[in-house]
Parts: sequence; structure tokens; C-alpha cells
Amino acid sequence: MTGRTPTVSVVMAAYNGAAFIRDTIDSVLAQTMDDFEIVVADDCSKDDTLGVLATIDDPRLRVVRARRNGGPAAARTLAMAHARGRYVAGLDQDDICRPERLAKQLAYLDSHPDVVLVATTIEMFEGETTRRDPYPDLVDPGEIDWTMWLLNPLAWSTVLMRGAAARALVPFERDDYRFAEDFDLYARIRAHGRIGRIAEPLVRYRMHAGGASQAYEEGMIASAARVLADRYAPLFGIEAMPAAVLMSRHAASGYAPPDAATLARCGEIIATLLAAHAGLAPGFAERSASRLWWRMARSGLRTGRYGVAATLRARPAFARASDAIRPTMLRDMLIGAARRGGIRR
Repeated sequence: MTGRTPTVSVVMAAYNGAAFIRDTIDSVLAQTMDDFEIVVADDCSKDDTLGVLATIDDPRLRVVRARRNGGPAAARTLAMAHARGRYVAGLDQDDICRPERLAKQLAYLDSHPDVVLVATTIEMFEGETTRRDPYPDLVDPGEIDWTMWLLNPLAWSTVLMRGAAARALVPFERDDYRFAEDFDLYARIRAHGRIGRIAEPLVRYRMHAGGASQAYEEGMIASAARVLADRYAPLFGIEAMPAAVLMSRHAASGYAPPDAATLARCGEIIATLLAAHAGLAPGFAERSASRLWWRMARSGLRTGRYGVAATLRARPAFARASDAIRPTMLRDMLIGAARRGGIRR
């Protein structure tokens, strides 16, 4: 492939990935379209990642080595510096592509010239256990735009970008937003075109036993809040960061609001966003905002942080009563009441 521009560059950061990276690379090599390169930036792995990569005999694989361990944003930016493709695909070292992934995403971009980045849904798996994508029907660019005012609905391992737009991002990923560097990238690349999504799980997303550490979780919340705060500044002024932290913690990460006052504040923030972006995704924005608020409300009910009366007092105008009438609502109320040792008003 030397001297010829491949259609797609798959960029990957690798760090201590010896256990899974071979399966990940094999899933790319098995694509139904074969005009691609894989650029892996090894971030000073301490295991046998480089040894595993050395056993893969395919000229489409290129490995570059970081001089020092810099984290995933630095490694992806290094891989991007060596990428030659007209399109750029993201992929993590432990996820698995379906054979038709790249072909279907290229076809999508060919038929949607206004879209600069297309993602797909995912199938999450851990051993034999699988879970569906949390946003299986989110495909409309306007609905994606609205959702990104609240949280990040896109998985890095599913994105395919137009190369010109990807190269216009300097740096490609910013380490200042570590743990949310992909969310930051999506917010910045949006200036170059729309973002679309295919409602088909073209990537299998590997979950790991034990989950993330508390420090990692807090890092993700803080960094995602920074991305949101950058966007919230014109609306909220000095309250942009506090508002962004609440959305990152309670809307995106799913932590229960600690009290009814916080739940009410979350509702006020969402109401402000709805008013500021009226017409962005008519109907969808209101419906999704209502479901999101009730999800937050139910999480607090379930933990016993507040009772039904306090929930109803905190309820914003956009939160439809019909979204609260669910079989799980009564269960959440009963669990919360038991945890409080009685009904609290």
C-alpha cells in the first residue's frame, strides 16, 4: 500500500492490550471492504502487546511507538499523524467490528454529504452476556445534536469521520479532556458538518469484569462536564460549570440526585436548554427530556433520597405525567420507602 492513499485509516491507541488486541485487529482484517490501513500507536505497553502485533503478517497494519506513556488522547493523536486515509475510523484495542462495518459506514457518508461523522449502535458483551445499546434508535442528526447537549451518546469504536475534517482538529484529541476526549472531539468536529448514526450494532463493545474504578468514574464525570461547560457558557455564564457537573453526574452517569433540590435544579437546567434550542429536534427533545428527568427522579426515589411528594414538587413543566406511570415507579417508591424506614414527605 506504500505510496497509495487508502480509503480508510483505522486509528487505535494500544496500551497493555495483549489479551484482546489480536481479536480486534482480526475483526478489521475480516472487513468486506479491504482498502484500508490500521495504524496502531503503542503507548509504551508493559505487556506483550508489541509482540502480539509483530505476529500479524499483513501490510495493512502499521505500528508506531510513543516515546513516552501519554494516555489515549496522545496515542490516538500520534496514530492520526501517521494516518493517510480519506476517511478515519476509531477503534479501541478490545472491541470487535462486524465484517460489514466499514462498508456500511462508507455507504452512509456517500449518501449523506452533509454528515462529517457517522457512528453506529453497539452490542455490549462480557463473556456470553450481552446488552443492547442504550440509545438504539438515535440516528437523526438533529436528535443527536440535542442529546449531545446533555450527554455523549456515541461510542468511539463506532465512529467513521471524513479525513479532511479529522485533520482540521488540532490537536486531534486533547488530553486536557482525558476520559472524555472523544466527547470533546465530537463537539469540535460538529463545526465541520453534521453527525449521523446507523441503527445497527456494527461493533461489539467489550465490557470488563469489575467495572471502572471510582477515580476513573470521577475523572469521566469531571471531563464530560468540562465539554458541556464549554457549550453551556453562553447560556449559564458563571453557573455553566456547576450546571454541567449536574448533567454529567446525574443525566449522563446515572448517579441519583442527593436530594429533591438537586433534582429540581436538574429540571431547571434541562428546561433552559429546551428553551434555548427550540426547534432543534421538535417533539423528540421534549419527549427525551421528560424521560430523562423521570429516570433521574426514579433513581433518587429508589435510593430513598426523597419521597413522592418531594418528587412532584420538583417536577418541571416538561416532565409529562404519562412518563411517570410505569411498573417500575411503584417498585422504586417501595424500595426507597423501605430504605428510609418509612414514608418521607
